[in-house]
Amino acid sequence: MRHTAFRLTLLASTVAVALAAQAAHAAPSAADRIAGTELIARDALFGNPERANVQLSPDGKYLSWVAAVDGVLNVWVAPADNPAQAKAVTQDKARGIRSYFWSYNPDTLLYLRDSGGDEDFHLYAVDLKTGQAKDLTPFPKTTAQVAGVSPKHPGTILVGMNDRDTKWHDIYKVDLASGQRTLLEKNESEIGGYIADADYQLRYATRSRPDGGADVLKHSASGSWEKVEDIPFEDGLTTSPGGLTLDGQTLYFTDSRGRNTSALFAVDVASGKRTLVLEDARADVGGTLADPKTGKVQAVSVDYLRDEWKVVDPSIRADLEKLEAIGPGDVSVNTRTLDDKTWIVAYSAAEAPLVYYRYDRPAGTLTKLFSARPKLEGKPLVPQWPVEITSRDNKTLVSYLTLPRSADADNDGKANAPVPLVLLVHGGPWARDSYGYGGYNQWLANRGYAVLSVNFRGSTGFGKDFTNAGNGEWAGKMHDDLIDAVQWAVKQGVTTEDKVAIMGGSYGGYATLAGLTFTPDTFACGVDIVGPSNLNTLLSTVPPYWASFFEQLAKRMGDPRTEAGKAWLTERSPLTRADQIKKPLLIGQGANDPRVKQDESDQIVKAMTAKKIPVTYVLFPDEGHGFARPENSKAFNAVAEGFLAQCLGGRAEPIGNDLKGSSISVPTGADGVLGLSEALKRHTQEVKK
Repeated sequence: MRHTAFRLTLLASTVAVALAAQAAHAAPSAADRIAGTELIARDALFGNPERANVQLSPDGKYLSWVAAVDGVLNVWVAPADNPAQAKAVTQDKARGIRSYFWSYNPDTLLYLRDSGGDEDFHLYAVDLKTGQAKDLTPFPKTTAQVAGVSPKHPGTILVGMNDRDTKWHDIYKVDLASGQRTLLEKNESEIGGYIADADYQLRYATRSRPDGGADVLKHSASGSWEKVEDIPFEDGLTTSPGGLTLDGQTLYFTDSRGRNTSALFAVDVASGKRTLVLEDARADVGGTLADPKTGKVQAVSVDYLRDEWKVVDPSIRADLEKLEAIGPGDVSVNTRTLDDKTWIVAYSAAEAPLVYYRYDRPAGTLTKLFSARPKLEGKPLVPQWPVEITSRDNKTLVSYLTLPRSADADNDGKANAPVPLVLLVHGGPWARDSYGYGGYNQWLANRGYAVLSVNFRGSTGFGKDFTNAGNGEWAGKMHDDLIDAVQWAVKQGVTTEDKVAIMGGSYGGYATLAGLTFTPDTFACGVDIVGPSNLNTLLSTVPPYWASFFEQLAKRMGDPRTEAGKAWLTERSPLTRADQIKKPLLIGQGANDPRVKQDESDQIVKAMTAKKIPVTYVLFPDEGHGFARPENSKAFNAVAEGFLAQCLGGRAEPIGNDLKGSSISVPTGADGVLGLSEALKRHTQEVKK
């Protein structure tokens, strides 16, 4: 399966409104150009998907997916040959279930659930015969980490739990039927991650060092951990041991040591001999496809401008060719049955949301199952164009441009007329933007905006040199890359200098705040979603179980334990320059966010209001790092759409009743968005009824 780094995802929904209703929101210059294009309802773009995360159980008996129950996402299960008989097997009524997987135990499904976005994920097992769910990690303030699932031991699973020490996870073998746990490893060595074999023997581990590097450890015959590999700091984000084959004889290792882009190696466990599996000079290796019976890697993905599968086992070549024939978009394999006869395949292009297929491997046939968002079928979705932008110091910034139909009538990826632009900045920052369908890109383009997503230095996926070039460059050269991309868009005729907004979540929220404070004349406005404003308080309040990653944070950002580090973090904090803000700002925050705590937004809002600088602050008391409840995401996107329309002159649906069911509060600045004060009054009255 293809890996993706964490990036902030926001779900939202709303009610469609007639095109004529948004005239009051839109400046003629932008809205008139796109008036002939159907306005796609926010509900179709951001509402709960009809079906998502489709999987097959390892024995091929069950087909499963995530879908709504009374508006909340839950896991559904059906007989594999009769999807119409599906039943919901989870009963979440809050933020929904998104992460689940099958055990090898017949009729047993596992899922993860936190509370209000606090990211203290508990692991649950559902017995499909009885319908009963059991919390396998029933301890307060505990974040479960799945450490091993094996077809050789279907009745048990390895789970890391930090109930003893919030910083470090001990490893337990847990019985799926009873929930009983047996301690395998008390983590007193500050180990950040373990690798077990198919017999649940802990074979390898990683431990971070004070210099920001890491040691790879191997279990010796005596049962102690011995260092076998050194990962220097500069390779820390691009080098790591992966998994073992089922026979335990081969360890896969992603490695950038002595090179720039990370390559995949197969390491013989007995001799230590390394064999190159795949490399690419343009980009790091990504996800893998492995034989479910052996664990041997058969194909590797590489994502430069587009994700590409590279075959390493010829026996799978014909299968991938059949999957790639679905269309010009991207294909991924969600699950493969243990006998490898049936796969679940997901296909998507930028202008086509996910469609799921069942692939019968012996017959070589594909059967379409579901579309994730059938409401978007026939809607005016637009392509996405990979572009390479050169920074001021000659770095290549792989970026993605989405143009509204009004700006690209001949559909060649070149702007025919300038339109307002939204610079959409990814989170992380140690993540990346990739080609593919994106609800935000399509939403903004449909409203009349060009959308530019930039892989600035510090982004991952393009080799360690590019990632490490971001060290110490928050609000520095990382921000320069974003400015260079904006200037490129102006020179290309995509937009004009006075019509550019900046928007993003997590690090993208920080970039938004940095844009309005460090370069206050560049952007017309900004939308910050759960972005940090004070880097000192950000690093002093990270979750305790991030301890193994903290040295990387301190060395790539600034060390709050030293005076020099504190001074650097203060200098690069938007809070320090809050008095420089002179353009409209919208902030969205979840009160339970464990990564970027509410105080990050509270601080800058307080500083701005003290200086009488306008800001609109939207706060959700039952959300975390992003807005998962559909009612909340619907509410925030309705506010953001009106905000951008006022700033850039694009189209907007009125807020209307889109606050219904949400926990939205607006501590300050409700009058900064047209219609928000009135919508809040109606919402308050409805809540009181």
